[in-house]
Amino acid sequence: MSKSMNWEQLLSSTRSGAKSQNGKQDRSAFEVDYDRIIFSYPFRRLQDKTQVFPLPEQDFVHNRLTHSLEVSSVGRSLGKRAGEKLIEKYNLLDIEASDIGTIVSAAALAHDVGNPPFGHSGEDAISSFFKENESLAWIKAHVTQEEWMDLESFEGNAQGFRLINQKEHGLSLTHATLGAFTKYPKKVSVPKDKNRVSQKKYGFFQTESEAFTETAAQLGLHKLGDGSWTRHPLAFLVEAADDICYHIIDLEDGCTLGLVSLEETIDLLKPIVGERFDREKLNEKKLLHEKLGTLRALAINELITQTVESFLANEEEMLKGNFDQSLTDLLPVANAMKQIKKISIEKIYRAKIVVEKEVAGFEVLNGLLETLIQSAQGFLSGEATTYHKMVMRTLPEHIKEAVKNKSVYRAIRLLLDYISGMTDKHALASYRKLKGMALPNW
Repeated sequence: MSKSMNWEQLLSSTRSGAKSQNGKQDRSAFEVDYDRIIFSYPFRRLQDKTQVFPLPEQDFVHNRLTHSLEVSSVGRSLGKRAGEKLIEKYNLLDIEASDIGTIVSAAALAHDVGNPPFGHSGEDAISSFFKENESLAWIKAHVTQEEWMDLESFEGNAQGFRLINQKEHGLSLTHATLGAFTKYPKKVSVPKDKNRVSQKKYGFFQTESEAFTETAAQLGLHKLGDGSWTRHPLAFLVEAADDICYHIIDLEDGCTLGLVSLEETIDLLKPIVGERFDREKLNEKKLLHEKLGTLRALAINELITQTVESFLANEEEMLKGNFDQSLTDLLPVANAMKQIKKISIEKIYRAKIVVEKEVAGFEVLNGLLETLIQSAQGFLSGEATTYHKMVMRTLPEHIKEAVKNKSVYRAIRLLLDYISGMTDKHALASYRKLKGMALPNW
């Protein structure tokens, strides 16, 4: 890399297409980001989207909304603690540690807004529909190769970047928050670099390529090649906040549902809690959720401390663009984290209750895609049937307008906005209406 990135530029409060505000403001630009996200329509929809257990009947099992709030809370602590040291080290003016905490917190709050219904199986369902459906040959022939790659490899991170940049949602976030949000600063056509964790997925569609290019330029991110950049350093903290929460809290949910025993949960968390683990005090807690809450709080606090230390130890290499690993893989308790993930895969993520409902979710999304995408294709190709016409009448006006104007990629992209934006229950209800089938009330 030619030169290091600098924190003054990385913490830019500028917004794309927005005029700078004059005079004293009641909130910082980054607090405005946070508030805009939490009141936004895409964020509200997370309350009925799957985290691990699709369409949970138990109110104590996490959904995408509660998960995002918890990741945001952890992110705020990570950013604020790291910010205190960065301000001291670089003598940063006009910036407070709480500002850095808010940037990480806001980006973490939005990190899952692009996820479709039914969790990661929803991403797989959308991707598989385009990869395996030969009847979509007409669409493939009328989009560019990169646009087709976007469609056959649906990515929730890229969908999230798309949503938070859409004018109709009124977010207009600062470039600093956009940079911290983007864990994968590359487009789909750039080959994966196994040595860089930021390159294992992609972070924006063709429709948002210019938007990210502008953000990268404003922040001074290093360009790795055509359509690929280094991460914003704070994106490592956003990723770590997510890693901490899903490791610890998915295990907590698994124990709550009886998929993992309390004793096994204690054994998994003890190496992380360390010297602060006190069996006698834990036994004083009578209820299961009290025991789990105590263990969770101790474990997360220790992981926050270790993550901040790891971030600060590698921050200079991040600025040079040389560091590109998950911070949680470098912690002293990394092996304990790996063991939690191993057990979670075996006993939670592959549990019958999870897999059965993921299969059902796959069926619902595939059915919606088959009906809506193929009806749009009928219009776009000039071969619409009476059935296609009826289906199109059920769609929002802006989608029908794109189809009417023969904007092939834009029309399909808008349809995917519509489908991926559905909550789990909305997707199920829409499937029932379109297919005329009575599915069970999970």
